[in-house]
Amino acid sequence: MKKLLCHIFICLSSISILSAQTDNQLIPGVKKIKDVTIYKDSMFYSAFPSVIRLSNGEILVAFRRAPNRKVFKESKNNHLDPNSYLVTVRSKDGVHWSKRPELLYAHPFGGSQDPCLLKLKDGTILCASYLWSFIRPEGLAKLPKPFVQNTDAVFSGGYLLRSHDDGKTWSDLVIPCSVPSEINHSGLGGKLPAYNRGALYEGKDGRIFWAVVASDTESLKNTSVHLLISEDKGQTWQYSSQIAQDDKISFNETSMYETPKGDLVAFMRSESFRDQACIARSTDGGKSFSPWQSMGFKGHPLQAMRLPDNRVLLTYGYRHEPYGIRGRILNAECTDFTTAPEIIIRDDAADGDVGYTWSVQLDKTKVLVVYYINFDRNKGTRQIQGSILEIEPQK
Repeated sequence: MKKLLCHIFICLSSISILSAQTDNQLIPGVKKIKDVTIYKDSMFYSAFPSVIRLSNGEILVAFRRAPNRKVFKESKNNHLDPNSYLVTVRSKDGVHWSKRPELLYAHPFGGSQDPCLLKLKDGTILCASYLWSFIRPEGLAKLPKPFVQNTDAVFSGGYLLRSHDDGKTWSDLVIPCSVPSEINHSGLGGKLPAYNRGALYEGKDGRIFWAVVASDTESLKNTSVHLLISEDKGQTWQYSSQIAQDDKISFNETSMYETPKGDLVAFMRSESFRDQACIARSTDGGKSFSPWQSMGFKGHPLQAMRLPDNRVLLTYGYRHEPYGIRGRILNAECTDFTTAPEIIIRDDAADGDVGYTWSVQLDKTKVLVVYYINFDRNKGTRQIQGSILEIEPQK
Protein backbone atom coordinates (compact mmCIF):
# COMPACT_ATOMS: atom_id res chain seq x y z
CA MET A 1 0.00 0.00 0.00
CA LYS A 2 2.80 2.36 0.94
CA LYS A 3 4.57 1.56 -2.35
CA LEU A 4 1.35 2.26 -4.27
CA LEU A 5 0.83 5.61 -2.52
CA CYS A 6 4.47 6.50 -3.13
CA HIS A 7 4.08 5.61 -6.82
CA ILE A 8 0.93 7.76 -7.09
CA PHE A 9 2.68 10.66 -5.36
CA ILE A 10 5.64 10.44 -7.76
CA CYS A 11 3.28 10.34 -10.75
CA LEU A 12 1.30 13.33 -9.52
CA SER A 13 4.53 15.22 -8.84
CA SER A 14 5.74 14.46 -12.35
CA ILE A 15 2.46 15.66 -13.81
CA SER A 16 2.69 18.84 -11.73
CA ILE A 17 6.25 19.52 -12.88
CA LEU A 18 5.34 18.79 -16.50
CA SER A 19 2.33 21.12 -16.21
CA ALA A 20 4.50 23.93 -14.83
CA GLN A 21 6.99 23.45 -17.66
CA THR A 22 4.17 23.50 -20.19
CA ASP A 23 2.74 26.68 -18.66
CA ASN A 24 6.12 28.41 -19.01
CA GLN A 25 6.38 27.41 -22.68
CA LEU A 26 4.50 30.27 -24.38
CA ILE A 27 4.98 29.02 -27.95
CA PRO A 28 7.64 26.63 -29.32
CA GLY A 29 11.03 28.16 -28.65
CA VAL A 30 9.74 30.84 -26.26
CA LYS A 31 9.64 30.31 -22.50
CA LYS A 32 8.85 32.71 -19.66
CA ILE A 33 11.54 32.54 -16.97
CA LYS A 34 9.94 34.83 -14.40
CA ASP A 35 8.03 38.04 -13.71
CA VAL A 36 9.88 40.75 -11.79
CA THR A 37 8.85 43.88 -9.92
CA ILE A 38 10.86 46.84 -11.20
CA TYR A 39 9.25 49.62 -9.15
CA LYS A 40 6.27 49.71 -6.80
CA ASP A 41 5.19 52.32 -4.25
CA SER A 42 1.60 52.68 -3.04
CA MET A 43 2.07 56.45 -2.72
CA PHE A 44 2.59 56.84 -6.47
CA TYR A 45 0.90 56.08 -9.77
CA SER A 46 3.73 54.76 -11.95
CA ALA A 47 3.26 54.04 -15.64
CA PHE A 48 4.47 54.24 -19.27
CA PRO A 49 7.98 52.74 -19.05
CA SER A 50 10.76 52.35 -21.61
CA VAL A 51 14.05 50.48 -21.28
CA ILE A 52 17.56 50.45 -22.74
CA ARG A 53 20.91 48.80 -22.05
CA LEU A 54 23.60 51.34 -21.14
CA SER A 55 27.19 51.44 -22.37
CA ASN A 56 28.35 50.00 -19.02
CA GLY A 57 25.98 47.03 -19.34
CA GLU A 58 23.38 48.25 -16.85
CA ILE A 59 19.68 48.22 -17.68
CA LEU A 60 17.93 51.60 -17.40
CA VAL A 61 14.14 51.88 -17.11
CA ALA A 62 12.46 55.28 -17.34
CA PHE A 63 8.83 55.89 -16.42
CA ARG A 64 6.34 58.59 -15.50
CA ARG A 65 5.57 58.91 -11.78
CA ALA A 66 2.82 60.99 -10.17
CA PRO A 67 1.17 61.05 -6.75
CA ASN A 68 -1.46 58.44 -6.07
CA ARG A 69 -4.44 60.80 -5.92
CA LYS A 70 -6.14 58.56 -3.35
CA VAL A 71 -3.54 59.85 -0.88
CA PHE A 72 -5.48 63.13 -1.11
CA LYS A 73 -8.80 61.29 -0.61
CA GLU A 74 -9.65 61.63 -4.30
CA SER A 75 -11.65 58.80 -5.85
CA LYS A 76 -9.30 57.84 -8.67
CA ASN A 77 -6.13 58.51 -10.64
CA ASN A 78 -5.89 59.60 -14.24
CA HIS A 79 -3.12 60.08 -16.77
CA LEU A 80 -2.83 63.84 -16.33
CA ASP A 81 -1.29 65.34 -13.22
CA PRO A 82 0.51 68.62 -12.49
CA ASN A 83 3.03 66.66 -10.42
CA SER A 84 3.90 63.97 -12.96
CA TYR A 85 7.59 63.80 -13.82
CA LEU A 86 10.14 61.43 -15.33
CA VAL A 87 12.30 59.07 -13.24
CA THR A 88 14.67 56.13 -13.77
CA VAL A 89 15.73 52.96 -11.98
CA ARG A 90 18.71 50.72 -12.78
CA SER A 91 19.65 47.05 -12.71
CA LYS A 92 22.70 44.95 -13.51
CA ASP A 93 20.77 41.76 -14.21
CA GLY A 94 17.17 42.75 -15.01
CA VAL A 95 15.96 41.14 -11.78
CA HIS A 96 17.27 43.31 -8.94
CA TRP A 97 16.49 47.03 -9.23
CA SER A 98 17.52 50.21 -7.46
CA LYS A 99 14.93 51.09 -4.82
CA ARG A 100 14.98 54.89 -4.99
CA PRO A 101 14.24 56.37 -8.44
CA GLU A 102 16.58 59.00 -9.87
CA LEU A 103 14.97 62.13 -11.30
CA LEU A 104 15.31 62.25 -15.07
CA TYR A 105 13.33 65.47 -15.61
CA ALA A 106 10.60 67.53 -13.96
CA HIS A 107 9.25 70.11 -16.40
CA PRO A 108 8.84 73.50 -14.74
CA PHE A 109 5.64 74.27 -16.69
CA GLY A 110 3.49 71.20 -16.15
CA GLY A 111 3.26 67.44 -15.93
CA SER A 112 5.38 65.24 -18.19
CA GLN A 113 4.32 61.94 -19.74
CA ASP A 114 5.73 58.77 -21.27
CA PRO A 115 9.55 58.97 -21.39
CA CYS A 116 10.71 57.16 -24.56
CA LEU A 117 14.37 56.14 -24.45
CA LEU A 118 16.72 55.46 -27.38
CA LYS A 119 20.44 54.71 -27.05
CA LEU A 120 22.38 55.68 -30.16
CA LYS A 121 25.38 53.82 -31.55
CA ASP A 122 27.73 56.51 -30.19
CA GLY A 123 26.34 56.08 -26.66
CA THR A 124 24.14 59.20 -26.65
CA ILE A 125 20.74 58.63 -25.04
CA LEU A 126 17.63 60.39 -26.28
CA CYS A 127 14.47 60.71 -24.21
CA ALA A 128 11.27 61.94 -25.88
CA SER A 129 8.34 63.10 -23.75
CA TYR A 130 5.42 65.52 -23.87
CA LEU A 131 3.80 68.07 -21.60
CA TRP A 132 0.43 69.06 -20.16
CA SER A 133 0.30 72.58 -18.65
CA PHE A 134 -2.23 73.36 -15.93
CA ILE A 135 -3.59 76.85 -16.53
CA ARG A 136 -6.12 78.93 -14.58
CA PRO A 137 -9.23 80.34 -16.31
CA GLU A 138 -7.72 83.80 -16.61
CA GLY A 139 -4.81 82.42 -18.62
CA LEU A 140 -6.98 80.09 -20.67
CA ALA A 141 -9.02 83.03 -21.90
CA LYS A 142 -5.91 84.62 -23.38
CA LEU A 143 -4.38 81.58 -25.06
CA PRO A 144 -4.30 81.55 -28.87
CA LYS A 145 -6.96 79.24 -30.26
CA PRO A 146 -7.46 76.45 -31.02
CA PHE A 147 -5.84 74.41 -28.28
CA VAL A 148 -6.47 70.99 -26.70
CA GLN A 149 -7.91 71.11 -23.19
CA ASN A 150 -8.67 68.37 -20.66
CA THR A 151 -10.37 69.92 -17.60
CA ASP A 152 -7.78 72.47 -16.39
CA ALA A 153 -4.88 71.03 -18.40
CA VAL A 154 -3.79 72.32 -21.81
CA PHE A 155 -1.67 70.19 -24.11
CA SER A 156 1.77 71.70 -24.74
CA GLY A 157 3.30 69.15 -27.10
CA GLY A 158 6.55 67.26 -27.28
CA TYR A 159 10.15 67.76 -26.24
CA LEU A 160 13.37 65.74 -26.10
CA LEU A 161 16.34 65.46 -23.75
CA ARG A 162 19.85 64.11 -24.46
CA SER A 163 22.42 62.45 -22.19
CA HIS A 164 26.09 61.69 -22.82
CA ASP A 165 26.86 59.97 -19.50
CA ASP A 166 24.52 56.97 -19.32
CA GLY A 167 21.57 59.01 -18.07
CA LYS A 168 23.26 60.63 -15.07
CA THR A 169 22.76 64.15 -16.45
CA TRP A 170 20.54 65.49 -19.20
CA SER A 171 20.78 68.38 -21.66
CA ASP A 172 18.48 71.34 -22.05
CA LEU A 173 15.22 70.72 -23.87
CA VAL A 174 15.11 70.11 -27.59
CA ILE A 175 11.79 71.40 -28.96
CA PRO A 176 10.93 69.69 -32.27
CA CYS A 177 9.26 71.31 -35.25
CA SER A 178 5.50 71.19 -35.70
CA VAL A 179 3.84 68.90 -38.20
CA PRO A 180 2.64 71.09 -41.12
CA SER A 181 -0.98 69.90 -40.77
CA GLU A 182 -1.09 70.62 -37.01
CA ILE A 183 -3.81 73.17 -36.22
CA ASN A 184 -3.57 73.43 -32.44
CA HIS A 185 -1.48 75.73 -30.27
CA SER A 186 0.62 74.88 -27.22
CA GLY A 187 -0.32 75.90 -23.70
CA LEU A 188 3.00 77.77 -23.75
CA GLY A 189 2.06 79.67 -26.93
CA GLY A 190 2.96 79.02 -30.58
CA LYS A 191 2.04 76.06 -32.75
CA LEU A 192 1.97 72.71 -30.97
CA PRO A 193 5.39 70.99 -31.22
CA ALA A 194 5.41 67.43 -32.60
CA TYR A 195 4.87 64.72 -29.99
CA ASN A 196 4.30 61.01 -29.55
CA ARG A 197 4.55 58.01 -27.24
CA GLY A 198 6.50 55.31 -29.06
CA ALA A 199 9.95 54.02 -29.92
CA LEU A 200 12.32 56.14 -32.01
CA TYR A 201 14.77 54.21 -34.19
CA GLU A 202 18.33 54.87 -35.35
CA GLY A 203 18.78 53.63 -38.91
CA LYS A 204 21.80 52.02 -40.50
CA ASP A 205 22.83 55.37 -42.00
CA GLY A 206 22.70 57.14 -38.61
CA ARG A 207 19.45 59.00 -39.23
CA ILE A 208 16.91 58.87 -36.42
CA PHE A 209 13.30 58.16 -37.30
CA TRP A 210 10.50 59.43 -35.07
CA ALA A 211 6.80 58.83 -35.74
CA VAL A 212 4.85 61.78 -34.35
CA VAL A 213 1.20 62.75 -34.09
CA ALA A 214 -0.68 65.70 -35.52
CA SER A 215 -4.05 66.93 -34.27
CA ASP A 216 -6.33 67.45 -37.24
CA THR A 217 -9.16 68.85 -35.10
CA GLU A 218 -9.48 70.71 -31.80
CA SER A 219 -9.00 67.49 -29.83
CA LEU A 220 -6.69 64.50 -29.64
CA LYS A 221 -9.43 62.17 -30.89
CA ASN A 222 -8.81 62.61 -34.63
CA THR A 223 -5.08 62.35 -35.15
CA SER A 224 -2.74 61.29 -37.93
CA VAL A 225 0.84 60.00 -37.77
CA HIS A 226 3.84 61.56 -39.53
CA LEU A 227 7.59 60.94 -39.82
CA LEU A 228 10.25 63.30 -38.52
CA ILE A 229 13.95 62.65 -39.24
CA SER A 230 17.06 63.88 -37.44
CA GLU A 231 20.47 63.79 -39.10
CA ASP A 232 22.39 65.23 -36.12
CA LYS A 233 21.73 62.78 -33.28
CA GLY A 234 18.40 64.30 -32.26
CA GLN A 235 19.46 67.95 -31.95
CA THR A 236 17.23 69.13 -34.81
CA TRP A 237 14.30 67.55 -36.65
CA GLN A 238 12.85 67.87 -40.15
CA TYR A 239 9.44 66.83 -41.43
CA SER A 240 9.56 63.96 -43.93
CA SER A 241 6.15 62.50 -44.77
CA GLN A 242 2.71 61.39 -43.65
CA ILE A 243 2.61 57.82 -42.37
CA ALA A 244 -1.14 57.29 -41.92
CA GLN A 245 -4.35 59.33 -41.95
CA ASP A 246 -8.00 58.36 -42.10
CA ASP A 247 -11.21 60.38 -41.85
CA LYS A 248 -12.85 57.88 -39.48
CA ILE A 249 -9.93 56.23 -37.68
CA SER A 250 -7.35 57.92 -35.47
CA PHE A 251 -3.72 56.81 -35.29
CA ASN A 252 -1.30 57.62 -32.48
CA GLU A 253 1.35 56.06 -30.18
CA THR A 254 3.51 54.67 -32.98
CA SER A 255 6.85 52.83 -32.78
CA MET A 256 9.36 52.85 -35.64
CA TYR A 257 11.55 50.00 -36.86
CA GLU A 258 14.02 49.54 -39.74
CA THR A 259 14.31 46.06 -41.28
CA PRO A 260 17.60 44.52 -42.48
CA LYS A 261 16.62 45.35 -46.09
CA GLY A 262 16.06 48.99 -45.11
CA ASP A 263 12.26 49.20 -45.02
CA LEU A 264 10.85 51.54 -42.38
CA VAL A 265 7.93 49.97 -40.51
CA ALA A 266 5.50 51.95 -38.37
CA PHE A 267 3.57 49.98 -35.74
CA MET A 268 0.53 52.10 -34.86
CA ARG A 269 -2.16 52.27 -32.22
CA SER A 270 -5.62 52.98 -33.61
CA GLU A 271 -8.75 54.54 -32.14
CA SER A 272 -12.37 53.91 -33.23
CA PHE A 273 -11.20 50.75 -34.98
CA ARG A 274 -11.88 47.97 -32.45
CA ASP A 275 -8.40 48.42 -30.92
CA GLN A 276 -6.80 46.95 -34.01
CA ALA A 277 -3.01 47.09 -34.25
CA CYS A 278 -2.05 48.74 -37.54
CA ILE A 279 1.03 48.92 -39.73
CA ALA A 280 2.45 51.08 -42.52
CA ARG A 281 5.67 50.62 -44.50
CA SER A 282 8.13 52.80 -46.39
CA THR A 283 10.50 51.35 -48.99
CA ASP A 284 12.13 54.68 -49.92
CA GLY A 285 13.75 55.73 -46.66
CA GLY A 286 10.73 57.54 -45.28
CA LYS A 287 9.89 59.75 -48.26
CA SER A 288 6.50 58.03 -48.52
CA PHE A 289 4.52 55.21 -46.94
CA SER A 290 2.26 52.58 -48.46
CA PRO A 291 -1.40 52.61 -47.37
CA TRP A 292 -1.84 51.54 -43.75
CA GLN A 293 -3.45 48.19 -42.95
CA SER A 294 -4.78 46.30 -39.95
CA MET A 295 -2.46 43.67 -38.55
CA GLY A 296 -5.43 41.44 -37.78
CA PHE A 297 -5.26 41.45 -33.98
CA LYS A 298 -6.05 43.67 -30.99
CA GLY A 299 -3.31 45.35 -28.97
CA HIS A 300 -1.75 48.70 -28.19
CA PRO A 301 0.61 50.37 -28.10
CA LEU A 302 3.26 48.23 -29.79
CA GLN A 303 7.07 48.13 -29.62
CA ALA A 304 9.46 46.18 -31.83
CA MET A 305 12.90 44.85 -30.90
CA ARG A 306 15.36 43.02 -33.16
CA LEU A 307 16.45 39.62 -31.85
CA PRO A 308 19.99 38.26 -32.41
CA ASP A 309 18.74 36.08 -35.30
CA ASN A 310 17.13 39.16 -36.97
CA ARG A 311 13.56 38.16 -36.13
CA VAL A 312 11.48 40.84 -34.40
CA LEU A 313 9.87 40.61 -30.96
CA LEU A 314 6.69 42.72 -31.10
CA THR A 315 5.02 43.30 -27.72
CA TYR A 316 1.86 45.13 -26.67
CA GLY A 317 -0.72 45.56 -23.96
CA TYR A 318 -3.98 43.62 -24.20
CA ARG A 319 -6.84 45.73 -22.86
CA HIS A 320 -9.60 43.16 -23.14
CA GLU A 321 -10.42 40.31 -20.77
CA PRO A 322 -8.23 38.60 -19.78
CA TYR A 323 -6.22 41.82 -19.43
CA GLY A 324 -2.47 41.57 -19.70
CA ILE A 325 0.63 41.58 -21.91
CA ARG A 326 1.05 39.82 -25.24
CA GLY A 327 3.45 39.60 -28.13
CA ARG A 328 4.43 37.95 -31.39
CA ILE A 329 7.71 37.07 -33.08
CA LEU A 330 7.79 38.33 -36.66
CA ASN A 331 10.19 37.44 -39.44
CA ALA A 332 13.10 39.78 -40.20
CA GLU A 333 11.09 41.93 -42.63
CA CYS A 334 7.93 42.02 -40.46
CA THR A 335 5.75 40.61 -43.22
CA ASP A 336 4.09 37.69 -41.38
CA PHE A 337 2.14 39.69 -38.80
CA THR A 338 -1.20 38.07 -39.72
CA THR A 339 0.09 34.52 -39.20
CA ALA A 340 2.68 34.83 -36.40
CA PRO A 341 1.28 33.07 -33.29
CA GLU A 342 0.34 35.22 -30.32
CA ILE A 343 2.35 34.92 -27.10
CA ILE A 344 0.40 35.45 -23.88
CA ILE A 345 3.01 36.82 -21.49
CA ARG A 346 0.54 37.80 -18.76
CA ASP A 347 -3.23 37.55 -18.36
CA ASP A 348 -3.58 38.53 -14.69
CA ALA A 349 -4.04 42.31 -14.79
CA ALA A 350 -6.97 43.71 -12.83
CA ASP A 351 -8.27 45.95 -15.61
CA GLY A 352 -7.48 47.49 -18.98
CA ASP A 353 -5.20 50.21 -17.63
CA VAL A 354 -2.18 48.08 -18.49
CA GLY A 355 0.61 47.69 -21.01
CA TYR A 356 2.92 50.17 -22.75
CA THR A 357 5.52 47.47 -23.28
CA TRP A 358 9.19 47.97 -24.12
CA SER A 359 11.85 45.27 -24.52
CA VAL A 360 15.63 44.93 -24.16
CA GLN A 361 18.04 42.04 -24.76
CA LEU A 362 19.66 40.75 -21.54
CA ASP A 363 21.93 38.15 -23.16
CA LYS A 364 21.98 35.95 -26.27
CA THR A 365 18.67 34.26 -25.44
CA LYS A 366 17.00 36.26 -22.66
CA VAL A 367 14.82 39.34 -23.13
CA LEU A 368 13.27 41.65 -20.54
CA VAL A 369 9.83 43.04 -21.43
CA VAL A 370 8.79 45.97 -19.20
CA TYR A 371 5.28 47.41 -18.77
CA TYR A 372 2.93 48.84 -16.16
CA ILE A 373 0.21 46.80 -14.50
CA ASN A 374 -2.22 46.63 -11.57
CA PHE A 375 -3.48 43.55 -9.75
CA ASP A 376 -6.32 44.98 -7.64
CA ARG A 377 -9.06 46.94 -9.39
CA ASN A 378 -10.21 48.71 -6.22
CA LYS A 379 -7.14 49.16 -4.05
CA GLY A 380 -4.15 48.54 -6.28
CA THR A 381 -1.64 51.12 -7.45
CA ARG A 382 -0.08 50.94 -10.89
CA GLN A 383 3.45 49.59 -10.79
CA ILE A 384 6.29 48.92 -13.20
CA GLN A 385 6.86 45.22 -13.79
CA GLY A 386 8.76 43.07 -16.24
CA SER A 387 8.82 39.56 -17.65
CA ILE A 388 12.01 37.74 -18.60
CA LEU A 389 11.61 35.54 -21.66
CA GLU A 390 14.00 32.97 -23.06
CA ILE A 391 13.82 32.92 -26.85
CA GLU A 392 15.71 30.22 -28.72
CA PRO A 393 17.44 31.38 -31.92
CA GLN A 394 15.85 30.25 -35.14
CA LYS A 395 17.60 27.24 -36.68
